[in-house]
Amino acid sequence: MATLLQSQSQHITLEGVSWPTYQALLHDMGDHRASRLAYDRGILEIIMPSDLHEVLNRLLDRIITALTEELDLKIKAYGSTTLERADLEQGVEPDSCYYIQNADQISTLELDLRNGPPPDLAVEVDITSSSQRRFAIYQQLQIPEVWRYTQRRGLVFYQWVEGQYVECAVSPTFPQVRSQMLMQFLQLAPGQDDNAIIKALRQWVRQQIT
Repeated sequence: MATLLQSQSQHITLEGVSWPTYQALLHDMGDHRASRLAYDRGILEIIMPSDLHEVLNRLLDRIITALTEELDLKIKAYGSTTLERADLEQGVEPDSCYYIQNADQISTLELDLRNGPPPDLAVEVDITSSSQRRFAIYQQLQIPEVWRYTQRRGLVFYQWVEGQYVECAVSPTFPQVRSQMLMQFLQLAPGQDDNAIIKALRQWVRQQIT
């Protein structure tokens, strides 16, 4: 029987949840839902994103897309698709995830992480809950890079190195980009519309290239 470990306004954690139960929940809840699920060997997290969470997540998604366009990089965006490995009994739904370096290797809409590469980049926006457990799942799935936003630290880049995540100032995916620079654009969100922010980002990238 599942046991409630922790309950917050937008965050519930259950233990004693079997892999078949987790799979059944994914099926019954469907794709069109606001909640995010993470499963780690019997422990299930259910997260309900806040308004601020969604604003920042969508802006980061547009920033990443714009960076690939300006730097002429390929991209396949999988959003918050479920990343899972039945053999590891682990699954997670990032706020956003992308194939960039390995975009050419993905030829299907349905991912198979046991036989193919994981996404190159995942994004976590932590407003009402910690992504610590989800980071442990990313570590097992060997996702090379994770961007994490928190209200305390802002945007931080992490790179998977020798089985663990190491904080880095420069993005491995975008060597021209530092987290502190992107924070300047994120901080424009309260006063400017998204298009204006992305336009300013594009102008900055072009200046770096030239």
